[in-house]
Amino acid sequence: MSTDRIEKRVELRAPLDRVWRAISDSEEFGRWFGVRFDGPFVAGSSVTGAITPTIVDADVAKRQEPHAGVKSTWQIVAVEPKRRFAYRWHPFAIDADADYDREPSTLVEFTLSETPDGVLLTIVESGFDAIPEARRSASFEANAEGWAIQTELVRRYLEESRV
Repeated sequence: MSTDRIEKRVELRAPLDRVWRAISDSEEFGRWFGVRFDGPFVAGSSVTGAITPTIVDADVAKRQEPHAGVKSTWQIVAVEPKRRFAYRWHPFAIDADADYDREPSTLVEFTLSETPDGVLLTIVESGFDAIPEARRSASFEANAEGWAIQTELVRRYLEESRV
């Protein structure tokens, strides 16, 4: 088992255009993910996100609530329409008093492929082996659980909202 990479997949029963909007539009992404961004996702730029509990699941929102307002910077790496969205961030960066900017970041990639029933979304976060040892294991474990939750949130968001 790799400790450098997390991979999650989810089949989404929605058209490709709709799935793409849910992952590439910063406002929509924030609704299901649980973050409010200060701008759009544009390749080569950065956005600041503040944790804001998800609108999709009350139990997950309750888990996010203690971290509400904690900010992080995401460097947008790629916005390849209807195919790939990628960014770099500092994993498990929930301590408002910590300076994560001195640490390496991980790469998060969302890739889409059409299936007979909708879209297969694959989420890969890689680069954990470069995270300082004191935070590496906790970051990996928290994000492995987090991505499992997020795949369910995006699925529910797309099924329950007909936007």
